[in-house]
Amino acid sequence: MDLGLHDRCFLVTAASSGLGLASARALVAEGARVVMVARRADLLEREAAALGDGALALPGDLTDPDLPARAVRTAIDRFGRLDGALVSVGGPPPGTVLETTEEQWRAGFDSVFLPALRVARAVCPAVEAPRLGFVLSSSARTPLPRMAISNGLRPGLAGLVSQLADEIGPQGGRAVGVLPGSIATDRITDLHSGAPDPAAARAAAEQTIPLRRLGDPDEFGRVAAFLLSDAASYVSGTLVAVDGGAGRAI
Repeated sequence: MDLGLHDRCFLVTAASSGLGLASARALVAEGARVVMVARRADLLEREAAALGDGALALPGDLTDPDLPARAVRTAIDRFGRLDGALVSVGGPPPGTVLETTEEQWRAGFDSVFLPALRVARAVCPAVEAPRLGFVLSSSARTPLPRMAISNGLRPGLAGLVSQLADEIGPQGGRAVGVLPGSIATDRITDLHSGAPDPAAARAAAEQTIPLRRLGDPDEFGRVAAFLLSDAASYVSGTLVAVDGGAGRAI
């Protein structure tokens, strides 16, 4: 299948590793150009260089309000166009509702919610029919144990996906949310490593997934690339789970 991504251009955030990097790889493999944004400059530049001329590294922290607009200008200056963005942000720390401090809640809002909103606000005025993908979490549908900040913020972003689809749809724009389940990223490894027996924690997580394994980041990246492509031209305002069947919400 030709996804129609050749010479399209996208911003991909949190692109130095994990789901963002896997998505950038999938887009470039389909002929798209990507501006990769992430905080870890050395790692980001190495990964962008490995992807060749179709990728450009733009180091920066999305808590900087000016970074999304700068990323938009960089994409247009370098590749002559911009078609949309895949917005991924760092995951907030674990914790219960009551033990999480107000400072941690504010930090979570500043690092999870506002960056996604800022990228959308920067991309939409610059693109006639923007394609926006938001990497959320299964917590957008079902609360996760001891993940209070994620449980509080991800459903709000999922609601914005629906409203944004309403707002940009008349001009041909699309917005979708992608809900990764347990994917074998550094973040999942870190969460398991906090358990008394990390191997047992991973095995227990795998038993809750019908496919009985964690996902591979590339499996997520291919879905994200498809959703941004011409092949998914009638998919908008919805949430797509990439979780091995673990989700139970209808």
